[in-house]
Amino acid sequence: MDSYSEKTVESFDGTPIWYRTIGSGHPTLVLCDGVGCTGYIWKYFIPHFSNRHRIVHWNYRGHGKSGTPTNLDNLGIEECCEDLEAVLDDAGEKEPVVLLGHSMGVQVILEFCHRHPERVCALVALTGSYGRAVDHVHDSSIVKTLFPLIKEGVKSFNPLVKPFWRRLIHSQVAYHYATLFEINGSLIKKEDFYPYLEQLANMDPVVFVQTLEGAARHTAEPYLSEITQPTLIIAGEKDKFTPHWISRRMHSLIPSAKLQTLPLCSHTGPIEMPDLTNLSIEKFLSEVGDCRKRKAH
Repeated sequence: MDSYSEKTVESFDGTPIWYRTIGSGHPTLVLCDGVGCTGYIWKYFIPHFSNRHRIVHWNYRGHGKSGTPTNLDNLGIEECCEDLEAVLDDAGEKEPVVLLGHSMGVQVILEFCHRHPERVCALVALTGSYGRAVDHVHDSSIVKTLFPLIKEGVKSFNPLVKPFWRRLIHSQVAYHYATLFEINGSLIKKEDFYPYLEQLANMDPVVFVQTLEGAARHTAEPYLSEITQPTLIIAGEKDKFTPHWISRRMHSLIPSAKLQTLPLCSHTGPIEMPDLTNLSIEKFLSEVGDCRKRKAH
C-alpha cells in the first residue's frame, strides 16, 4: 500500500460525504457497504488488493464520518447513488471503475450501474439482494410485515430508543444472538464482527431505519437483464438475510454474471471466508482486465 488519503465532498443537497483512497493501480475498486456499516466487511479485502489497485471507500450519508442530511427523507438508494457520483468526481475517477457492494451495497452498485453504465467496468455483489432488502429475511415475511411498525416506533420514541439501542448493541447479548441466529460463529472471529456492532451502536436509530426503508422500497430487478458489465456474485450458502436463492435468481437475470458460493457462510461471508472471497475476486479481476481498454457500455 503506497498511498492513503481522506477527503470530504459536498453532495447534491449539501450533505458532506467522507471517503478515503488507498493504494494505486488500475482498475480502481470502489467499495459500498451495507446499512449501518462503515467498512468492517473489507478488513481482509483492502490489504489484499491495495498494492495493485486504487481503492475508494466511502461512508453513506448518516453513517460514520459522513454527515446526516437535513431532510431525513433523503436517505434512499437513489441519494446514495448521487453521493457516489460526487465521490467519483471528486476523486478524479474519469475511467470506468469496478463497483463492489456488500449487503445493501449491492442495491447501490446495481442502481448506479443502471444510471451511469459508462462509469462502470465491472460489478462484484457480495451477500446482498438486488432489491427490497427486508422482504425475504429468514425466508419469511415477518420482518417485512413488522418493519413499518418498528420504523414508526423508532421515529416516535427516538429519545427513549437511542440509549436503549446503544446499550443493547454494545452488550454481549447482541453478539450471542448474532452467532446463534445470524452469522456462523464457528467461522467468524469475534474481533472481526465487533466493529460492526460498534458502528451500529453509534448510529442514530432513526437514520438506520430510514436508510433501511430506502433499501426496502428499492429494487433493481426490472433492469438486471440490461447489465452488460462482467458481474461476479458472491453468496453465503447459509445467509439468512439474503437467502441463497436470491443470489441464484440474480445470477439468472444478469446475462454476464458468475456465481461463487461460500460454503457454510452467512451474511458476513467475506470475513468468515476471506481467502476464498479474495481469491474469487482476484480471478474475476484478472478476467476483466484493464478497464481503460474496454468500451463504455
